[in-house]
Amino acid sequence: MLLALDVGNTQITGCLFDEERLVLQFRRTTSVGNSSDEIGIFLRTVIRENAFHWQKIDRIGICSVVPSINYSLSSAIKKYFNLDPLFIQAGIKTGLKLKYANPKEIGADRIAGAIGATAIHPDTNLIIIDMGTATTIDCVTANKEYLGGAILSGLRISIEALANGTAKLPSVEIAKPDHVCGTSTIEAIQSGLYYGNAGAIKEFCYLYQKSIFKGEKPFIIGTGGFSRIFEEYNLFNEICPELVLLGVKKAVEMNQ
Repeated sequence: MLLALDVGNTQITGCLFDEERLVLQFRRTTSVGNSSDEIGIFLRTVIRENAFHWQKIDRIGICSVVPSINYSLSSAIKKYFNLDPLFIQAGIKTGLKLKYANPKEIGADRIAGAIGATAIHPDTNLIIIDMGTATTIDCVTANKEYLGGAILSGLRISIEALANGTAKLPSVEIAKPDHVCGTSTIEAIQSGLYYGNAGAIKEFCYLYQKSIFKGEKPFIIGTGGFSRIFEEYNLFNEICPELVLLGVKKAVEMNQ
């Protein structure tokens, strides 16, 4: 079995694969203060409590955008699983042509998302939109050329910035508002965040289609914790919540 971990700024998400079947998903809050023992015991426990045997895991891949936790993660995997994990990063086999001035600057989540997207939609021009702590919008050509993209503040960061940077604006629930024209401060903030982000994404997709893909319509994949909020808005051709973890799995298979 293969264990894939996606370490984000807010949450750690894990998937357990038995051959091609995704048999278990789990989450926990990211805490950079966790020791390798705390991480290792958690991973063993969550696997065991879901009726799987951690001893059957023979490959582990990690996509991490939190460098300060990587040492503890690596130590936990070595101590509790007796395995050397593969960290997603420039330099490993990805199946992609990284057209970036400095490929080492590309976030592991962006690489993994691109690997996952090209695995499920080969020979296709792609725009990958990952809506997590930050929102990333990336372009990959049908020839598997990763061209880069854009990074925006995520919905939660935007809400926190408004609440912490102003005297009277409250923190609000992240949700689609009932009205575009908010009739309360809470609705007005929700409208700005929801439709502002939707508009930004639409504009980037329009510009990429025009300038990168020469007018040919790319396939747009949404992923990340906030992508489902926009499902009814038809921003995406498809939403794939496990896209990054699927990319981690494919990367491990390419590098074994």
